[in-house]
Amino acid sequence: MKMTEENNNNNPTITVEDVQRLIKKKDEMEEQIKAYYEVLEDQGDVGMDAPLVDVEGYPRADVDLFQIRTARHSISCLQNDHKAIMVEIEEALHKLHARERAKREQDQAEAQVERMEQEASLPAPFARVDAVTQGSPAYQAGLHIGDEIIAFGSVNTSNFQNLQNIASVVQHSEGKSVSIALVRNGQKVNLSLTPQRWSGRGLLGCNIVPLHR
Repeated sequence: MKMTEENNNNNPTITVEDVQRLIKKKDEMEEQIKAYYEVLEDQGDVGMDAPLVDVEGYPRADVDLFQIRTARHSISCLQNDHKAIMVEIEEALHKLHARERAKREQDQAEAQVERMEQEASLPAPFARVDAVTQGSPAYQAGLHIGDEIIAFGSVNTSNFQNLQNIASVVQHSEGKSVSIALVRNGQKVNLSLTPQRWSGRGLLGCNIVPLHR
């Protein structure tokens, strides 16, 4: 436990706020550097390298030597600090992006596991819809080609023997709502279908085939 805490202290989690604070600090440094350069400009634009002695080797009397030396020293220190914080910002952004990428990958993996667990927990389908006629009762109920049936009224995985079981439910349920449970894209879907006369053949308007597993 102690080792874990030490590791956490040595590798603190980088947040967006941390990066924003670093960038703000960098901006403040740049403003300070700019201000010191303005001091040098006010002193005859001596810059960082102009000599501070005259041709005879005496200290120049036309400029404020103390201000110039102070500004040059401060600029030098701030530029070193600026380089360091730029490296720190780059490393922080790298860690932040790496963590976000790892989080996305973890979320995707967890979602995949959840789907697999859900699929594994569903009853095995016993029949599949391989045709649906537009405008039919099955179409109106929302049946799709490829839907795999796990319950059709009283017929389910445990008691299904053949398609006659479904046909019997349909014949005895004309004009009545029949509950259907099916698997679509790995997800369980519940529908309500009312077998009835329509302009096409049969009472459903779809074709169902058994699944042999």
